[in-house]
Amino acid sequence: MSQSTSISRAALVARDAADPLAHFRDCFHIPDNLIYLDGNSLGPLPKRTVERMHQTVNEEWGRMLIKGWTACDWINAPARIGAKIARLIGAQPDEVICTDSTSINLFKTLAAALTLNPGRRVILSTRDNFPTDLYIAQGLIQHLGGGYELRMVDGERIAEYLDDQIAVLMLTHVNYKTGRMFDLPALTQQAHACGALTLWDLAHSAGAIPVDLNGAGVDFAVGCGYKYLNGGPGAPAYLFVARRWQPLFSQPLSGWMGHAEPFAFTSIYEPAPGIGRYLCGTPPILSMAALESGVDLLLEADMQQVRAKSLALTDLFIHLVNMRCAGYGLELVTPRDHAIRGSQVSFRHPQGYALMQALIAANVIGDFRAPDIVRFGFAPLYLRFVDVWDAVDRLLHILESRAWDREEFRRLKPVT
Repeated sequence: MSQSTSISRAALVARDAADPLAHFRDCFHIPDNLIYLDGNSLGPLPKRTVERMHQTVNEEWGRMLIKGWTACDWINAPARIGAKIARLIGAQPDEVICTDSTSINLFKTLAAALTLNPGRRVILSTRDNFPTDLYIAQGLIQHLGGGYELRMVDGERIAEYLDDQIAVLMLTHVNYKTGRMFDLPALTQQAHACGALTLWDLAHSAGAIPVDLNGAGVDFAVGCGYKYLNGGPGAPAYLFVARRWQPLFSQPLSGWMGHAEPFAFTSIYEPAPGIGRYLCGTPPILSMAALESGVDLLLEADMQQVRAKSLALTDLFIHLVNMRCAGYGLELVTPRDHAIRGSQVSFRHPQGYALMQALIAANVIGDFRAPDIVRFGFAPLYLRFVDVWDAVDRLLHILESRAWDREEFRRLKPVT
């Protein structure tokens, strides 16, 4: 049931040749014939990361051993990498630190925010927020002995629930399932107007969408390093604390690296000044090195060009799927409006899991989110316009032939 379209593959090849970001593709390891539409879940390997890891393992760890903490400046990696990430999210260098995982950083920042807003007992979020954010909030409330409430509401009506009960507005900037993007500046302003603090999860936006935390007046933010920052599987995360709050909060995970003088080895905790008090344990240097390499590469790109290409790629994908794959049960759930669209496109399909497994077998890698979402991420540094055409070609073939309708594609894997 393919339909004709005015767009041609040849025209897209020409468009790729004129793309100002085209040269970045050669900076990544992309297997031949593979169309990778899952960079919003795990970014591919930058070529320079291989060299950096070789240097860190063989030259630094291998030759310097423990001297690497000072001779190779391992000890300052969290602050150094945090300062680089700050440039991607509209923050000052001393407002971001690279540490731990997104979940742990959310626990730290949420606990701090509640402490800073005494007398209020409600954390406001959405029902479809990323589960770890909701789980961490639930666990923190239990840890505090109750007395707090996690209020989960419809995301499209979130502003209606901002009132004088809300201690913290906790949102993910881009919804992990639908790709819908919140108006971060407007909601931050509305939260502040009713006396609430804001905590934003940037996991699905930083590195693909320009973010200006200070411009919006955000209080706290967290994000991960393994998606659009291309830091590798399980890469360290980061957190942001606005300067105005840094001297005032209480860090719940008071580990030795967050101490004012960790190598004084005193028995009483004294928090480090500024963002450094958000550190906890010893930083994972090998993972930090890989992440720093990915961040350095991203910093070479113009984020306005990245955003423009992201919208162009997702526009093209939506158009081609709707034109060529109509009638096969795909329902678009990602907003068409550029102002509220992230860098992914999601469709519902009654056989979504099997369909995605068939696509992966055809070398188009996206992912599946229960119960019925097939999700495609568009990372502009390495994706081409012709990749979009070819991905839709393979999708159409699978739909037409019902290639997804096989037992091997229905068998649920541990990671979807």
